[in-house]
Amino acid sequence: MRLRPVRPAGWWFDGLLLAILVGLTAALATGHLFGLDRAVADWAAEHRPTAARWAAMILNFLGQGTPLTLLAAGLGVLVAVRLRSVRPVLPPVAAFVLTYLTIGPLKVWTARPAPSASTREPFLPPDQTLPLFQHDLPVRFAQSYPSGHVANAIVWYGVLALLLAPLLHTFGRAVPPRLVAVIRVLPPLIVLATTIYLGWHWLTDSVAGLLLGLLLDRLLHRVPWDGLPLPAALRGWNRPFISSP
Repeated sequence: MRLRPVRPAGWWFDGLLLAILVGLTAALATGHLFGLDRAVADWAAEHRPTAARWAAMILNFLGQGTPLTLLAAGLGVLVAVRLRSVRPVLPPVAAFVLTYLTIGPLKVWTARPAPSASTREPFLPPDQTLPLFQHDLPVRFAQSYPSGHVANAIVWYGVLALLLAPLLHTFGRAVPPRLVAVIRVLPPLIVLATTIYLGWHWLTDSVAGLLLGLLLDRLLHRVPWDGLPLPAALRGWNRPFISSP
């Protein structure tokens, strides 16, 4: 089996994403970048009229992990039924496992409160909302870093884009490449911007979510889904779906 190509090609870009994520985490762990986070959060709080806040809250639903997971799973099952192949179900399953094993554990390990933790429970002093590794707080109050909304949006919209082309192909239609690009890029950018604007995450939380999401997305898109070996019992349901004619 050969890995599927990604852009930019090669593992150097994955290493760069990982290095920046580690460097960003180390900088925050040593008390750096707090001024930038505070300045962005304060600006957003001062420029958040009611109408804009509600619009941002609605748009932020684009990054809800559970609905995206169910949508991707349903799309995978639909493609699987139409092609009589179990392979379209594999990307949503892999994405769920990968996000479950990375995003949540990182949030718990870094234990960082959100900007809103100073204005609602647990009502921390503003300066105490910035540092990482506040394991003395209940877990539910310290899960801001990295932004799960941003990382989930990148991963799940990537999976949806992967499944959309074979689904429409079963109806005799093709997906314009620009539409695929819009699906993969626009929702994550909207989620990133609204998450910061609403004060639900620090700027660096969202940047970390972006880096992690891109890294996971590249791993998932490298998998040769059409060539993975399947049990003999599924021999009648092993048709390719990405490279199907």
